[in-house]
Amino acid sequence: MDLQPVPIGVQTFRDIIRGGFLYVDKTPWIYELIRQSKGVYFLARPRRFGKSLLLSTAPLEVKP
Repeated sequence: MDLQPVPIGVQTFRDIIRGGFLYVDKTPWIYELIRQSKGVYFLARPRRFGKSLLLSTAPLEVKP
């Protein structure tokens, strides 16, 4: 089994997929956030915990 490289310093979903990096799929949670929208969400996570990556995935999920 080949191990995929960890995306250290890679900031966008598109770059992770194109680069063949390891990615833990969070799209079910993005779908639920969008589907059950109740206003503004506060993503309280420490630095470097994937907040920007999660948000950069959202537009790719809801393409018309």
